[in-house]
Amino acid sequence: MATIRDVAKLAGVSVATVSRYLNKSGYVNADTEQNLKNAIEKLNYIPSVVARGLAGKSTKTFALILPDISNPFFPELARAVEDVASTYGFTVILCNSDSQVGKEKNYIDVLKSKNIDGIIFASNTLGQEDVDKMVSSNIPFVCLDRAPTNKTCSVVRSNNREGGRLAIKHLLEAGCKKIGHIYGPQELIPAKERLIGYEESVRAFDWFSPSLMVQGDFGINGGIEATKTLMHRHPDIDAIFAGNDLMAVGALKALHRMGVKVPEQVAVIGFDGINMTEITQPELTTIAQPIYDMGALVSRILIKKIEGTIEEDQIYELDVTLIPRESTKRSG
Repeated sequence: MATIRDVAKLAGVSVATVSRYLNKSGYVNADTEQNLKNAIEKLNYIPSVVARGLAGKSTKTFALILPDISNPFFPELARAVEDVASTYGFTVILCNSDSQVGKEKNYIDVLKSKNIDGIIFASNTLGQEDVDKMVSSNIPFVCLDRAPTNKTCSVVRSNNREGGRLAIKHLLEAGCKKIGHIYGPQELIPAKERLIGYEESVRAFDWFSPSLMVQGDFGINGGIEATKTLMHRHPDIDAIFAGNDLMAVGALKALHRMGVKVPEQVAVIGFDGINMTEITQPELTTIAQPIYDMGALVSRILIKKIEGTIEEDQIYELDVTLIPRESTKRSG
């Protein structure tokens, strides 16, 4: 594989001149420029993106740090991020932090050493120290879905509180009389906002009790265990609003094992709108986030930050949509 030195030798110029030409960082006369073009074509030379990055140019690469790649919500986001990135000529490095603070900090340090152009965090472990480190290193970054509101960064997320209200409104209109909620980890803003949306919608009813709220872990097993607890506390409930689709799938499994019919005895609704909700039995009603739009938007915002066309940080909040399916379709 040809090197920059090979190009310089064939064109009869210095390596510095080749570098100036490639990076458009200084004057190169027309004859020399033509010689360099001919040498590059003859040698089929491909400039090193990393080398150009070290010279102060973009490496055309950014990273997407996800907390749990096994959650179908995140691969759907990643697809959109990568689609938009590729249209702008960027490559995306995918990092799975497993929601571990140490692993995420290590990723940040490694990515800095590789002259990454920017980072998208879909993270619940990003702390103020990490934010300060990114700012001091002049690395553009954007937070997706999970960033705390008190951190100084741009955030793309959906209207989680309104989604909680929408879920309860749908269940009440379906004729449900006593609704339980399986909520996600409360250190995550989306989980907290969905819980608030639930509470605001039901607290005025005589049947409401704090014991109708049970914590899950945003996973299927967490949904199973929380449903068991909820049904033990309140065997007379006729609906469950789960804080994400995976916990709702867990609720369906738990109710099936108990011999409870969905939706005839207990209706179930989730939150996210992942593809899995279309293949459950029964098909799962969900409050759908615009997953692809969120990923596409966060990618565009980061690229604009990298290119220096936007500087101000702000929160971008997208609307959610009710997708009614069999799990809440009650007769009479």
